[in-house]
Amino acid sequence: MRRLLSGMRPTGALHLGHLAGALANWRRLQDEYECFFMVADYHALMSEYEHPQRIRESSVENVLDWLAAGVDPKRSVIFRQSDVPQHLELFAILSIVTPLGWVERVPTYKEQLRELQGRDVATYGFLGYPVLQAADILLYKAHAVPVGEDQLPHLELTREIARRLHFLVKRELFPEPQALLTESARLGGTDGRKMSKSYGNTIALAASPEEITKSVQNMFTDPARVKMSDPGHPQTCNVCGYWKVFEPQGYQRLWEECATAKRGCVQNKRELAEALVALTEPFRAYRKRFKAPSDAAAEVERLLQEGAKKAQAVAQQTMAEVKQAFGLAG
Repeated sequence: MRRLLSGMRPTGALHLGHLAGALANWRRLQDEYECFFMVADYHALMSEYEHPQRIRESSVENVLDWLAAGVDPKRSVIFRQSDVPQHLELFAILSIVTPLGWVERVPTYKEQLRELQGRDVATYGFLGYPVLQAADILLYKAHAVPVGEDQLPHLELTREIARRLHFLVKRELFPEPQALLTESARLGGTDGRKMSKSYGNTIALAASPEEITKSVQNMFTDPARVKMSDPGHPQTCNVCGYWKVFEPQGYQRLWEECATAKRGCVQNKRELAEALVALTEPFRAYRKRFKAPSDAAAEVERLLQEGAKKAQAVAQQTMAEVKQAFGLAG
């Protein structure tokens, strides 16, 4: 099977956006690829280095959500980036051969700087995180990487770095990874802005029913609809947008009722809250398997160590080839 790599930064609780944009695809892709799913804790450290204690806790919580979503450690390699030192070895070599201008032109760099205002992320490491992403992908010789359109520049940079490295050593060491464009449903935050943990406008996958209900009740709806008798505009309503993402088979009826004033925003919110509580029940139920949080953490650590052994076997072979090509010890 062709190999696939994907990962998430453990910077907080996973939310509905992760389910719609990544986890549902991960579950499906296990049938089509040899999957490597990575807890990208080095990437998390680049923005969370002032509060590193959050990273390990978030790593455990994130993996629990992966497992609850159907990511199967018997079918996929689930591992933690920092358990595989070859990531930083390859990162160092790629950093040497990557022109500075290539990194500075990645559009998401400035976007991240804006989104993370209030944090000191104007660092050497943060500038170079696209090169570390390239190292992650090339280390496992991934043929495919599931990405949204906003991540395409990162993947193209990876291909450019691979071509430059091949030119320098006069041999091909890596396949050029191809984008596996995922249909990432457009899901806004509860306040109508872009969904982001830094904005505090997300609904966590493991949130309690009470927390979900409260978040939905506070969601922005249709600002042009003053009275229930006014026709709604579901295309621009955030609550109706959630229905389209999570009820793709039945949202059209709801949208028609909204547009013809047969249902109001209060009903929409109430029924959406009920649907999201049901949708996220597996994430709460998975945690109930464990008597205590320490038991869940121990199980996640066991799975990560098993995955690290499998990941290291591939990474060591790759680095042996790269070091030999560059005349390095190893």
